[in-house]
Amino acid sequence: MKTVLQRVKRASVTVDGLLISEIGPGLLVFLGVGESDEIADLEWMAEKIVNLRIFEDENEKMNLSVKDTGGSILLVSQFTLYGDAQKVRRPSFSEAAKPEKAKVFYEACGRRIAELGVPVSMGVFGAMMAIDLLNDGPVTILIDSKR
Repeated sequence: MKTVLQRVKRASVTVDGLLISEIGPGLLVFLGVGESDEIADLEWMAEKIVNLRIFEDENEKMNLSVKDTGGSILLVSQFTLYGDAQKVRRPSFSEAAKPEKAKVFYEACGRRIAELGVPVSMGVFGAMMAIDLLNDGPVTILIDSKR
């Protein structure tokens, strides 16, 4: 699994002009599921997202997780994280999971994050979504469960 996490002051998802989900302070997480991903990748990624210490403490050091701060997570499915454009001008998505698998993993990741004690809002799998966010920092982290 691959993610791009952005520390945000707020974030929201709209589809066809309708507000679907929104959060206040927390993390906007774009999640990509790979064809070779297994349940162990999902478990590892959910734990990493919830416990990653990228929020500042009272000494302005990144020592707190989204869980520590009482923040929320907006989880958005994004297969394009598996786009390989290394040798071509049009990305190949051959390493991305098929939609059937990706949807199951995406929804399971959302449930697991909630089980770990962090409020989670979701985008709409497979939809054309408009994402609105106010970065905090900015702080943007790339995570790959296979590395």
